Amino acid sequence: MRVRESASERERERERMRVRVRERERGERERERESARDREQMRVRESARMRVRERARERERERQRESAPKREIARKRESAQVRERAREREHMRESERERERERA
Repeated sequence: MRVRESASERERERERMRVRVRERERGERERERESARDREQMRVRESARMRVRERARERERERQRESAPKREIARKRESAQVRERAREREHMRESERERERERA
């Protein structure tokens, strides 16, 4: 009778061990799935950030393309104004020299 009890006790102990092993393995698989899910979410977020950055770069390039002609026009206008002021100064100097010659 005692041998059977200890045999059944050993069997119950083995069953408890199998249950613990199954639970531990289930926990490990769950952690692996969570870890894989986290990695996938990180990858998705990173690719979304990259798309946002690329769109921002594209918008900036577009803005540069649109404003380049405007900048070029403004630069030409500025250099024309500089030349005009230089001509006016030269004209003023020339007329000043004329007046000096007339006085002399």
